Amino acid sequence: QVQLVESGGGSVQAGGSLRLSCAASGVSLPHMAWFRQAAGKEREGVAADNGAGSTTYADSVRGRFTVSRDDAKNSLYLQMNGLQPEDTAVYYCAADGRPTYFSRLLQRTTYKYWGRGTRVTVSS
Repeated sequence: QVQLVESGGGSVQAGGSLRLSCAASGVSLPHMAWFRQAAGKEREGVAADNGAGSTTYADSVRGRFTVSRDDAKNSLYLQMNGLQPEDTAVYYCAADGRPTYFSRLLQRTTYKYWGRGTRVTVSS
């Protein structure tokens, strides 16, 4: 059974930075991603890593956020710089091992395993 545990959320002022971590236990899965869900909105893909050296980002975070992974630690990270109030959300880690297209890495339906989330609040 795969378990994903996020950490690193918190409250920051606009322009600040946070680094989220996702520790995975159980089977190591190639596709890993960060999603977020703001109050009253649907969960959206933020950044993903396909486990083969390629990453993809939502347009809203490209250039500000960086996703990385440490396979030795079975962990995924999200470095968030230049945070803005619109980045306020609960951030979730997701993972899956089934074959998929690169274009689907930021789609919710791609992932079977999810963490419980970590809250990020950005004040203006």
